[in-house]
Amino acid sequence: MNWLIHFHLFAAIAWIGGSIFMFVLGVTLLDKAKQRAVYPHIGPIFGYFELVSLAILLSSGLVMIYNNNLLELLLNGDTSLVVELLGKKLILVAFLIALTILHFFIAYRTNNRDRTALENFFSRGSSLLIFFINLFVLHYAIMIRTIL
Repeated sequence: MNWLIHFHLFAAIAWIGGSIFMFVLGVTLLDKAKQRAVYPHIGPIFGYFELVSLAILLSSGLVMIYNNNLLELLLNGDTSLVVELLGKKLILVAFLIALTILHFFIAYRTNNRDRTALENFFSRGSSLLIFFINLFVLHYAIMIRTIL
């Protein structure tokens, strides 16, 4: 199933690339009126695109873990470098999923209204954390692929 890595890579490019685009958009689009004009249109489209990318990442990743017999090694406490790196990557992926759920919940709940200060804090904070955690996940993925 070597073709599965291609789906995984394409989804990773879409997920991380989208994250970088939204990060840059958020940093450079400081005018509140422009934000209110742009985000309600881009946000939902981007959100659905990212959810599809995340679903492909998770499903292809789980299948590759299973097909390469890494699940058994993960569950048995194997101490090899690949299993150690994969474990760290999966912990970060779990954080990404939790942060994505939080961000999407706030984003869709507040799409056509102003956010409270707390909603704004958690929305922007989760978005920022997603951006940086993506870079660490990518780092671990490169290290794992180099070893395999």
